[in-house]
Amino acid sequence: MEEEEEEEEEESMKPTSFSAVHAPVVRNAALCRSLPTAFFFPNLLILVFHRNLGKSGLRVSCLGLGELVLKAGEIFISMAENLMTIAYENGVNLFDTAEVYASGRAEITLGNIIKKKGWRRSSFVITTKIYWGGQAETERGLSRKHIIEGLRGSLSRLQLDYVDIVFANRNDVNSPMEEIVRAMTFVINQGMAMYWGTSRWSAMEIMEAYSVARQFNLIPPVCEQAEYHYFQRDKVEVQLPELYHKIGVGAMTWSPLACGLITGKYSDGVPECSRAAMKGYQWLKERVNSEEGRRQLAKIKELHLLADRLGCTAAQLAIAWCLRSEGVSSVLLGVSNTDQLLENLGILSQMTPQTITEIDALLGNKPHSKKESRA
Repeated sequence: MEEEEEEEEEESMKPTSFSAVHAPVVRNAALCRSLPTAFFFPNLLILVFHRNLGKSGLRVSCLGLGELVLKAGEIFISMAENLMTIAYENGVNLFDTAEVYASGRAEITLGNIIKKKGWRRSSFVITTKIYWGGQAETERGLSRKHIIEGLRGSLSRLQLDYVDIVFANRNDVNSPMEEIVRAMTFVINQGMAMYWGTSRWSAMEIMEAYSVARQFNLIPPVCEQAEYHYFQRDKVEVQLPELYHKIGVGAMTWSPLACGLITGKYSDGVPECSRAAMKGYQWLKERVNSEEGRRQLAKIKELHLLADRLGCTAAQLAIAWCLRSEGVSSVLLGVSNTDQLLENLGILSQMTPQTITEIDALLGNKPHSKKESRA
């Protein structure tokens, strides 16, 4: 009887959609005390739930931390540690990095924090990406040599025996697909990774990798990392759902706020302290100031009004909108301070079909899809 009650309680804590309205739920008392009053909305739920990664058995939190440690060289290490602690203690079990982030320093920072916290290795998921590893010709790409040596370098910097997922951080036209799939199978068989996935691959390239794996009895990819937000929809909403149903590949998406555009910070120009004003982000400044950028900013103002009416922030609405899409296993957050993280952990629970329809009408860019998205 007690076991049945426990199972019922566990099932009640697993939201499967955003149609029901929940009162704010906070898993961690310290987080509850630290949440600004403005983040307590009647239609928000501070409860990070979990989904299977594609059709694999790996359970990942619906929200993960990605860009956080990329900025480790720009923010204090203590801030990165605080962000990871808050996230982990409130259900986030997914932390994403790459060999190229801060020339390897991001992996070092992440590894140091994990070691300091002493978390059980089995309780969290670490992903890294391989492609740009160094200046030498043999330190880039997806040759068997670089996949194996690059992952060994990542493991050394992370101070880990294995990563849960190793991603091919774009396809390599200079490396045969069979070589890539065989190398990924090798690192998994050697215990250096549990799964492998792709990042910024086309649906055709992913399908080719799957076909090669099946032909030679190798291990296929389980996930694609893709950009996804209001203004970047076709791949995640049309192409990836078909792959999810055909071969079980899930989606782990990034940039839900379109590099900060959706927050409204660029509505009145480019602030000096914003990312678009930083060195190396001239492309973002040009995007904000372009004619298309101005049209997007106008739509963002309307989305802010919708968010106000729903009782949430524009960022919370945008993240919930990403999570409603079929096949999306997790949305990677890029945060640089605790206020941003606390805000983004507030998941809008009232993402009704009517709200989705209203957003689609406002955006005017819904791609043609054979499948209906989650309501």
